[in-house]
Amino acid sequence: MISDRERLMNLVPRTLLRVAVWCLCLIAIGWAVFYFAQFIATLHIVVLPVAVALLLTALLFPVTRRLKAVGVRPIYATWITLLVAFAVIGGTGWFIGLRANDEFPGLVDQVRKTSQTVEQWLYTGPLHLKPTQLTSWIDEITTQLTAQRNQITQTVLTGATVALEVLASIVLLLFVTFFLLKDGDRIWEWFLKAFGSAAPRIDKAGRVAWVTLSHYVQGTVAVAAVHGVVMGIVLAGMGVPLWAPLAVLIFLASFIPIVGIFFAGGVATLVTLGAKGPIYALIFLGILIVEQQLENHVLQPLIVGRALNFHPLAIILVLAVGGIVAGIAGAAVAVPVAAVIYRAIPELMADPPIALPPVPPSAPSSSEADGGAVVAGPGGQPGQAGHAGPILPADEESSQHRG
Repeated sequence: MISDRERLMNLVPRTLLRVAVWCLCLIAIGWAVFYFAQFIATLHIVVLPVAVALLLTALLFPVTRRLKAVGVRPIYATWITLLVAFAVIGGTGWFIGLRANDEFPGLVDQVRKTSQTVEQWLYTGPLHLKPTQLTSWIDEITTQLTAQRNQITQTVLTGATVALEVLASIVLLLFVTFFLLKDGDRIWEWFLKAFGSAAPRIDKAGRVAWVTLSHYVQGTVAVAAVHGVVMGIVLAGMGVPLWAPLAVLIFLASFIPIVGIFFAGGVATLVTLGAKGPIYALIFLGILIVEQQLENHVLQPLIVGRALNFHPLAIILVLAVGGIVAGIAGAAVAVPVAAVIYRAIPELMADPPIALPPVPPSAPSSSEADGGAVVAGPGGQPGQAGHAGPILPADEESSQHRG
């Protein structure tokens, strides 16, 4: 008698049944990922500061570890690390503000002169525009801005709320970074207790993920620093105003792969165009492209490539997902998060190591037969006493030989 299962198997082809099962699995996975992304977006005020705190901890932890290694207490080592970081950030901000205050008025005058030159070229150049056409374009832009006044006002009000959220996120970020630097090992040990027998596998995957994150953050900071310094020297050599803020902008934008450099490079090129004219802007753009190619093909593979071996298409897709879920902050942390997941999952899915069979005891040697005390080390070879049992103090051992 044919059962219902066999009748169903005869009605539905085996290939179609397998495709249907895979589709159900994909639907379930997609549903779980969607709601998990919604959960993360709802708690973005907590999730993003914690993610950024992990990145900062991966960057600053080598300093804290060195201080602890020389005998500094964990609390003092953490405070010293944070104070050094605040000093670097504060000094950089003070220098940028001082340069911007001195150079901004001159930049406004140079932009005004350049705009007049460009306007004159539009009239006398190959385009042969008429003043009435340019005036009509300006009037249309003004009309659009006036029509969107209410929306702009609403955006400003929303910006005030965002500012409060950013302030709260910064406070949370500092607290999380402080405790991760101070008690990171204890926090990890407490976390592993929740996994019971699976704790060794989770521990191995977590340590691989942490090494990957540390290499990525430290390498990215090094590459971004080189990029910002080189472009800052180029801008300063050209005499472009606000070269220091632009160099810092290029440094920060380098943390967002591929997309960030287009934004920062575009801003720097526009400032160069307004301040020095089209020739200098083209020269700067050419240097930027050459330096970016050297970074992509030399610095990135040597410094960051060992920790992150993603294809550019994968990076673009990860950036798009991160930007959709959490905006600019999501795009900044999307690539390291993907790298950590990519390295940790194989460790979680790997089979546990097979225990080696016990080593059979070796035959007693001539010295042992004579009463000597030779301790068998690993593999049955003579070794140190610490491998087989407790080590006796020197006086007790000599007294036993005498007895």
